[in-house]
Amino acid sequence: MSLRLSTVILPVDRWHEGGRAKWQRAEELGFHAAYTYDHLSWRTFRDGPWFGALPTLTAAATATDRLRLGTLVTSPNFRHPVTLAKELISLDDISGGRVTLGIGAGGNGFDATALGQEPWTPKERADRFGEFVPLLDRLLTEGAVSQKGDFYTAEEARNIPGCVQRPRLPFAVAATGPRGLKLAARHGQAWVTTGDPKLYEEGTPEQSVAALRGQVEKLGKACAESGRDVAELDKILLTGFTPDRGRPLESVDAFVDFAGRHQELGFTEIVIHWPIPDSDFAADQQVFEQLASEALTQLN
Repeated sequence: MSLRLSTVILPVDRWHEGGRAKWQRAEELGFHAAYTYDHLSWRTFRDGPWFGALPTLTAAATATDRLRLGTLVTSPNFRHPVTLAKELISLDDISGGRVTLGIGAGGNGFDATALGQEPWTPKERADRFGEFVPLLDRLLTEGAVSQKGDFYTAEEARNIPGCVQRPRLPFAVAATGPRGLKLAARHGQAWVTTGDPKLYEEGTPEQSVAALRGQVEKLGKACAESGRDVAELDKILLTGFTPDRGRPLESVDAFVDFAGRHQELGFTEIVIHWPIPDSDFAADQQVFEQLASEALTQLN
């Protein structure tokens, strides 16, 4: 399968002061998709501008024509399946069926306590995620849903006329543990990973490739147990969180080497961050744009 190149545009710009221009430029450059983070705030950007993911994607949908749009990733930390489903169906309609939902279990960042709750343990996050994803699947595919769960309840929730994409918009499930991989195998049209976080500080690129190979193998086993062919799932690598850090964006050759090694593991889509000066995602804008126009021709 040919490798696709996508980007993440963090929601840090006012729409009329550079925000819209980035999404339109992403389409002009030929990226397969442009995603954004679905957080209330995030790490070093917490005390600066940060806008909502779904309104940003709605604006992007009206400013573009071909570019796929999505979240990397939405989580249960501050979302409920019933309200999220309504917003996603609306976004899918406005975009003409160009939306992918990246979805994960969430973590212990600022989102975890913004609504006043205590941070959930890893088990609690996995439990909630295990209920969240199947219910959201139902809400996006059925006209009326009632379900009472341990964490989430829907009572005659109506979602008519449903998604433009049938039977619903695709899920890209972020997971590395057994329970999350099982959800990806059962409900995902794609799987997302950032690599092994334990290797970010002290690991090597070679160790990272080995860890990712292991994750891909575990995904294959989860699919086999669910009676599904792992080849049916797109495999998405969100870059910037492996020991390589920003080095793949230093030149076209560096990126081609990085992407080629991961394409050999079975990845079908590589996602790179739109450069943000004076941040962890600082990169040369000219090189970044060269990647979109030149890198894939050497890989496909």
